[in-house]
Amino acid sequence: MPFIMLTVLIDMISIGLIIPVLPVLVGKFTGSQADQAFWYGAVAFAFGLANFFGSPILGALSDKYGRRPVLLLGFCGLALNFFATAFSTALWMLIVVRLIGGAMQSNAAVCNAYVADITAPEQRVKRFGMLGAMFGVGFIVGPVMGGLLGAINLRLPFIVAGSLALINLMYGYFVLPESLPLERRRAFNWKTANPLASLRALSRLKSIGPLIAVIGCSGLAQFMLFTTWVLYTTFKFGWGPQQNGQSLAAVGIMSVLVQGVLLGPLLKRFSPQRLAVIGLVSSTAAYLLWGVASQGWMMYAIIFANIFGSTVNASIQSIISGAVDSHNQGQALGAVSSLNSLMAVIAPIIGAPLLGVVSHLPAGDWRIGAPFYFCALLQFAALILAFLHFRRQRRQRAMTTPATKALETENVS
Repeated sequence: MPFIMLTVLIDMISIGLIIPVLPVLVGKFTGSQADQAFWYGAVAFAFGLANFFGSPILGALSDKYGRRPVLLLGFCGLALNFFATAFSTALWMLIVVRLIGGAMQSNAAVCNAYVADITAPEQRVKRFGMLGAMFGVGFIVGPVMGGLLGAINLRLPFIVAGSLALINLMYGYFVLPESLPLERRRAFNWKTANPLASLRALSRLKSIGPLIAVIGCSGLAQFMLFTTWVLYTTFKFGWGPQQNGQSLAAVGIMSVLVQGVLLGPLLKRFSPQRLAVIGLVSSTAAYLLWGVASQGWMMYAIIFANIFGSTVNASIQSIISGAVDSHNQGQALGAVSSLNSLMAVIAPIIGAPLLGVVSHLPAGDWRIGAPFYFCALLQFAALILAFLHFRRQRRQRAMTTPATKALETENVS
């Protein structure tokens, strides 16, 4: 765990560095806020589209060749992405760079598979939470650094992020051990590695098929948040890279606190299923309140009040991982990553136009929160679907248990 946690930390710092400044960089090539929202959506769409097709392929390759070489490829893709973005001089260059970078890296899915390789099933929720905490630490350090560096020079965060990706490449090459032993590897099959086949395989997994809609709705809401946060706070509150970096750091602090400290005690009191439902309730309320917030400090208050919202991903990830055998962890979690990538493709198509429509409104107008109101609807739909699915599972177990006991009694007799 220490090896992979350090890898994730460096990876997320490098990614977090660019979040406060990429929308601003796109704005340098546009003439209005509406155009800025549209073209930032196009840049985000390019990355999500490439990642959608690349994630299941890389996940399946990690099942055949091991997690380590695929992670190294991902670090190369990130470094190329960041350095090329730093020196881009036109919008089309940004889009091409994001396409290449998205196709080459699926680090989150492979890291999750790495953790599943080295962890007993009953410990996976806690371990996924630890991994989530490292994501959170990266989002504390990265956006703050990105905001400070972006205030000096808008392209400097991309250069620093590329350098960190190269450091991770060297660390992975010389230090990070392989997690998947040879006897647990499986052959690569192009037919099952395409994203649509990967999603179909995910839907057939025992007891979690209906959760695909939950993952999809919740993932779409999260990616719409990521796509619109910086531009939303810029349009509504007049925030710059430094203020946005600080707000994203607050999100990271909350994620670390919940997943790194509170998740263990919460799991002693609640099952993963119940935690997922409570988290979806909390997230639904948070999205609605972010949309109606009239002052910047309110965004921070909502971030720190949304305690259970940070438990959803770790809980659902654990439920899915527990339904998959050890030979298929990479492909299954790659399929989940592919589904999330599909949501990342759809999110800017919806979020950027919604923000563009309201971009002309005066700062502070509640209607600028339109993307967040849509996110609240998505989270509410995910909540209803999850609640119905888990209730149906409880009823099936209740019906199965007496029948099993009766069969055991008959066999003993």
